[in-house]
Amino acid sequence: MSSVDFKHLYISICTMINTLREELPKLKIIQGDALKERYVHIWKMHEGLNALAVVLPETTAQLSKILSLCHDADQAVVVHGGLTNLVGSTECTSTDLVISLERMNKIIELDSDSRTLIVEAGTILENIHKEVENHDLLFPLNFGAKGSAQIGGIISTNAGGLRVFRFGMTRQLVLGLEVVLADGTVISSLKKIIKDNSGYDLKHMFIGSEGTLGIITKAVLKLVEKPKSRQSCFVAFDDYTKVVQFLKYMDKGLAGTLSGYELIWGNTYKAMTSPPAQASPPLAHGHTYYVLLESLGADPNYDKNRMLELLESALENNQILDACIADGDSDLNWFWTIREDVHVIKSRCAIDHHFDISMPISLIGELISDMKNTLEKIDGVHAVYPFGHIADGNMHLIVDRKSNDPELIKSINDTVYLPLKDVNGSVSAEHGIGIHKKAYLHISRSESEIQLMRLLKNKLDPKGILNQGKIFD
Repeated sequence: MSSVDFKHLYISICTMINTLREELPKLKIIQGDALKERYVHIWKMHEGLNALAVVLPETTAQLSKILSLCHDADQAVVVHGGLTNLVGSTECTSTDLVISLERMNKIIELDSDSRTLIVEAGTILENIHKEVENHDLLFPLNFGAKGSAQIGGIISTNAGGLRVFRFGMTRQLVLGLEVVLADGTVISSLKKIIKDNSGYDLKHMFIGSEGTLGIITKAVLKLVEKPKSRQSCFVAFDDYTKVVQFLKYMDKGLAGTLSGYELIWGNTYKAMTSPPAQASPPLAHGHTYYVLLESLGADPNYDKNRMLELLESALENNQILDACIADGDSDLNWFWTIREDVHVIKSRCAIDHHFDISMPISLIGELISDMKNTLEKIDGVHAVYPFGHIADGNMHLIVDRKSNDPELIKSINDTVYLPLKDVNGSVSAEHGIGIHKKAYLHISRSESEIQLMRLLKNKLDPKGILNQGKIFD
């Protein structure tokens, strides 16, 4: 950049900040050395934020004004929520204005009769869980980062989690949205109704769009009655075919109460339950696969006995090799901490490389085995840890690599992503595309689909200021 260009940029930046201060005197703005206390991800809290500034609106009206000013000034913005994203969607540059929604965190209304909750985008998922539980209700979306993830980011990435098999993705749990467009226009449809066929259902355009079409400010969430019973068990297998057969067996035997079915490869299970990990193994190490399943029902005694009966029958018929059932809340916390604490795996890695892919359930065993074997032969790969939500075809891999060498990264990515094309799989089951997966979007979407996405982006954000470079350039 020439000195003339830099001077022009500096003047533009100063003008932008001064305009924000003049138009919104109550708006909190963080800049300069104070940015060192901010970060782009909860796993990178030691790295100071590189941005023009951070603004923290408290109302939709403030955010609308911010975007209107940014639109007029061609100022690029990056949206920050709970900073748990794994595809680089919160990464920014020194010329980006970061908009953090952490102060827009109010729980606006809980309607027990309609079984709905209206919240602001910055509300943390775990706080939603606590609020609805006080009213004997359940918001079924659940995953390991629930203590940090904010509902706006969750919706903008269409997050999945541990209970998709029964309750669906985030998309299925959102009834209404309020969104601010790139030019500051507010689109508000906070309806609490389930059925509404009056034209296009516009909320679905923003769910999963990763903040590239508009910024979500409020949401109407769908709740269900809180279950009176939660049962879980760990089961061991050495044959992937039996893993799938047991899924069908338990789903049928539990009569619609099966809510989670998590598959963990043997080496991953060992890493999750060996020092320095805090959790001990519920089942002995040494098996090829471990499944952690959950059922949500209405009668604790009946539900536990029914699960025991099914497990005993499965053992007698050689469907499974070993099993143990959770006995009380302490065991439930123990079992699910093992699955949810992905940081245990991360801490074992020199550099952790995350994957979030989906494929037909019948092919998971063979495909993941082939990927794992190929990855382990790559010079620079120390270990591969597979696990995931087998019941909805979503598998995760964490690859321990030795460096950030671009060729090594490409070799690892190609090994995981390229085989998905032939099986109509997806390079992103629930985390989104962000920056890190842009080069592989064509594997999951046809050229005509990508062009339609670009058309929507250009129409709603013609200046391209919202989350620049995310999903596609």
